[in-house]
Amino acid sequence: QVQLVEYGGGSVQAGGSLRLSCTASGGTFSQYAMGWFRQAPGKEREFVATINANGGFTSYADSVKGRFTISRDNAKMTSSLHMNSLKPEDTALYYCAAEANGLPTTSSRMYDYWGQGTQVTVSS
Repeated sequence: QVQLVEYGGGSVQAGGSLRLSCTASGGTFSQYAMGWFRQAPGKEREFVATINANGGFTSYADSVKGRFTISRDNAKMTSSLHMNSLKPEDTALYYCAAEANGLPTTSSRMYDYWGQGTQVTVSS
């Protein structure tokens, strides 16, 4: 069974930066596509970024493009989300997820494993 644990959430002022990390245990991390999603209070969970199994392909939501960067280190079984120029509208609970077939999809329904989430709060 694959377990994902997110780290690095916190509170920051607008314009600041945070780095989220997601560490996996169990399974074959190097074969999974990884995704980051977020959910703000009263809103549906939304796609943020995804990366394929070898890290050669990434995709981002338009709302974070140019500000966020997804990466992975298969040796350390970790995926990271570097968030720059944060805005109050980035405030949400951020989740990492693993897609076992290695397909870097934007659809949350395609992901097989999920972390518990880490809170990001951006103040104006």
